[in-house]
Amino acid sequence: MSFSSEVKEELEKQIGKSRHCQLAELAALFGYCGKLVSEGTNTYFELSTEHAGLAKKCYTLVKKAFGFSPELVTEGGCVLRITDQEELHKILEALKFLTPNGILHPLRGMVNGLLLQKSCCTRAFVRGCYLAAGSMSDPNKAYHFEVVCSTIEQAMQLRDIMRSYETDAKIVERKNHYVVYLKEGAQIVDMLNVMEAHVALMNLENVRILKEMRNSVNRKVNCETANINKTVTAAVRQIEDITYIKDQMGLHKLPANLREIAEVRLEYPEAPLKELGELLDPPVGKSGVNHRLRKLGEIAEKLRSRSTV
Repeated sequence: MSFSSEVKEELEKQIGKSRHCQLAELAALFGYCGKLVSEGTNTYFELSTEHAGLAKKCYTLVKKAFGFSPELVTEGGCVLRITDQEELHKILEALKFLTPNGILHPLRGMVNGLLLQKSCCTRAFVRGCYLAAGSMSDPNKAYHFEVVCSTIEQAMQLRDIMRSYETDAKIVERKNHYVVYLKEGAQIVDMLNVMEAHVALMNLENVRILKEMRNSVNRKVNCETANINKTVTAAVRQIEDITYIKDQMGLHKLPANLREIAEVRLEYPEAPLKELGELLDPPVGKSGVNHRLRKLGEIAEKLRSRSTV
């Protein structure tokens, strides 16, 4: 089972205790994956999905919020229908898709703000949106959370609600749809918390911790490797300079302090600067050793320039 499916499976079991939260989640389910079908003079509601858990949750929410049971067919896919006209009108009015004057608002438009006045209701709404049209990438590979919206009005409403929880939700157009998405691991964790998917949240946090540990180790290894390479390169150059001076003029012509460090460097080609300084008599600090080796480098460059004249 994919991580996205695990999140949905957890959310399908999450039923709001308050009726206003149940209505907010139902509004998301109706608006994002439901449809109204006209048949003669009647209109009925249908929600068709491949996920039995989603259809069963919608069934449970309708039963808890309104006290009656929709038709649920689970053979050859899952289809939930509400055909009773009185019951359907009651639901559509409660979800603010149908006004008391009989004006029907499109399901794919914005959900009425009266259903989203409380924080608990916006949480339930986001949960419903994700269940109906959302998905997540495997966090071991990438961080990506998205909900596919049918209209720009839907997308802007969902984006603004997600942003109210201090996330940087964005919208991108894709194949005549509008996708609201997050790409930051920490923000996806926050959104899982908003939807109350606490088990998935902990699993994602564990993945993030392990990935951060691996990245930290890799950064340290890369840094140490770079330092080692830098040290080795410098030591090779120093030995080349000292050997050139030795061949061209002899180390005995150098000042005593430079001759001493030259001889020690040739004897200990792999020793770091600090260790070289401790081998001198009297001992010299790292900066002093570096200064002397730099002087040897300047002498070697002068000798090379003279040989090319």
